[in-house]
Amino acid sequence: MKIVLSISLFFLLLPKHYALAQQKEISSLRAYQISEKIILDGELDEPAWQQAPFASDFIQRELNNGQPATEETRVVFLYDASTLYIGVWAYDSQPDEIIAKESKRDFRWGSDDNFEIILSTFNDNRNGYLFVVNPNGAIADVLITDEGAGFNKDWNAVWDAGVEVTDKGWFVEIAIPFSNLKFPEDDEQIWALNMERNIRRKNEQVLWQGWSRDYELEKISQAGKLVGLKGIHNRKFWELKPFVSTGVEQLRGRRIHSKYKIGGDVNYLLSPKMKLNFTVNTDFSQVESDREQINLSRFSLFFPEKRDFFLEGKNLFRFNLGRSAQTFYSRQIGLADRKEVPVLGGLRLTGKKGRTNLGLMTIQTGKKRGEPSTNFSVVRVKQDVLENSNVGFIVTSRKDKGHYNFLYGVDANYSTSKMFGNKNLDVGIAFSQSITQDSSNSNALGYRAYLSSINDLVEYDLSVSRITKDFNPEMGYLRRKNYKRIATELQFNPRPDFLPFARNLELKPIDMSYYLNDETNEMESFFYEWRPLGIEFKTGDFIEFNVQRFYDKLDEPFELIEQNFIPVGTYWYSRYEVQGSTYRGRPVFFRQSLSWGDFYTGQREEVAAQIGWNLGKFNMSADWQRNILKLGQAKLTTHEVGTRLEFAFNTHLYTTLFGQWNNEDDIARLDLRVNWIPKTGSYFYFVVNQEYSTVGTLSVLNTTVLSKLTWFFSV
Repeated sequence: MKIVLSISLFFLLLPKHYALAQQKEISSLRAYQISEKIILDGELDEPAWQQAPFASDFIQRELNNGQPATEETRVVFLYDASTLYIGVWAYDSQPDEIIAKESKRDFRWGSDDNFEIILSTFNDNRNGYLFVVNPNGAIADVLITDEGAGFNKDWNAVWDAGVEVTDKGWFVEIAIPFSNLKFPEDDEQIWALNMERNIRRKNEQVLWQGWSRDYELEKISQAGKLVGLKGIHNRKFWELKPFVSTGVEQLRGRRIHSKYKIGGDVNYLLSPKMKLNFTVNTDFSQVESDREQINLSRFSLFFPEKRDFFLEGKNLFRFNLGRSAQTFYSRQIGLADRKEVPVLGGLRLTGKKGRTNLGLMTIQTGKKRGEPSTNFSVVRVKQDVLENSNVGFIVTSRKDKGHYNFLYGVDANYSTSKMFGNKNLDVGIAFSQSITQDSSNSNALGYRAYLSSINDLVEYDLSVSRITKDFNPEMGYLRRKNYKRIATELQFNPRPDFLPFARNLELKPIDMSYYLNDETNEMESFFYEWRPLGIEFKTGDFIEFNVQRFYDKLDEPFELIEQNFIPVGTYWYSRYEVQGSTYRGRPVFFRQSLSWGDFYTGQREEVAAQIGWNLGKFNMSADWQRNILKLGQAKLTTHEVGTRLEFAFNTHLYTTLFGQWNNEDDIARLDLRVNWIPKTGSYFYFVVNQEYSTVGTLSVLNTTVLSKLTWFFSV
């Protein structure tokens, strides 16, 4: 009945005149060859900027789909033998209202005015490079694979931009050396190109091509073309990134001891599409500490990868068993119990040959913390088929002197943006098996089949997966095993005309995960969420209300916190949730959530809140989460607190202070990071990490002070 009511309400709220947005014909823009020098100051005063052809016909994707942009944008592409230059005239009738809060490298651009450019240099409707600039001159870049299914923000190119803000708007000059891009060895290039501008005070998003609400900018198959690039070559075959790090460390009760390390990476371009990377004595001293969490579930927590070396090519090794069953999880390399294990060295090969995508990595770690010296290797191959689809396989290997674990898997994905004419559809399957020394491998399987159709008005997902009891991906991550799972989600996002304040509604009649024990076929867990109403406002604010239903069967007790256990039994319980947030682009923004209801043998009330201040060069945020659990006669309260302060002196020098505390560990942690970019591609870090005991009198437990310099050379 709830599903029927939600579907009926969806059709009632549809605008009466709704029709599919019509797309203009695919356009092309010609790059203009130059011999003069371009100075990156944002003034756009070199003669070539006025002589070259330009693009200016941007169309709204939001808020008024299909309408011309309310502010003029003009873009020009220039090039010489080594560099691609992009000039942007982002005119603005109210320049004092431009929103730009971020100034650091790889900034968060979701709430700033910005200009985005995506280039698919192989014109393959799949993969590309995304470059983003905001009015402060902050830059960010992303490696795009499979039309946005792979979105690697941790990829870093060597490029720069200059920006000037005047009473007419903001103006950009971008320089991207061709050595950062892989492209065919053709005399004349044809690249897929699309561009997007965001005017945040209006919540206006305009695109050059593909402005249907069903397509994001990363939908490269909807892009236009960049033509006219002649006689360019990727001439830089070698990239050298040596580093040196030094510092001191004092652990509680021990003497201060010094730390020193030297190593680096060497990259060799085998072809325009293939790069070989060597790493020696790899160092991660600049990486920020994990965010600590109080675990109130019976399953292990997942911590994201933060180390640049493993983040750079992560999309190539993605295999679709799902987030809770990953065949390759790079934190298994160089970490044991979340403590660092030395990485002696290794190599990585990434790239493309014809229509074949290849990722290969082998890493050797040293002995530490009881861990033997171990080799970790992974091979991932994906073959492009049809227009946007692929088939592939993966092999992983973890091996030391007395133990081995292997895994192999095959997968296939069919993807199209032409279902019913112009809708998105993804269908896929994945199958894998593990082989572990001295273990039963006859029932060590994992597989998944899925269907996903994510479009503006209707979103639908369905997946069926199975993980058997002996499946053991030692280079991967398993949240749980020995299960069969069925999951589905349906959401409607109508845009009713009679609610002028609403950008769209969110109506979710079903979001379900259903787990069966793989051996007994008995129900083991169940989760259901119903969202009767969510509203995203035209102001950028958001609020939603959810009703949740849970089931969990416990065959053995598990500890929550403080020696309080949930006993064996079967549990049905319901919870309710309200979430809301204000627009992050404002000088002050808030996020808050409240949930309440039953929890196993008792009740649980959870409150989470975040406040942020956006003050231009100085940004600050603080968050707090509290849980009150009533379990029989016991009343337990947990607190988790985090703060972050960021100050950018300019786009090449910025500092971050991150602090966190929770009352389960009774330890406060502070991380100070100073990052200086002395030249594009080179980095200097100064790092201070401290841990304090908060039991009784505040006292220092551990202190580490480190500096690290990485210098970039290309030949």
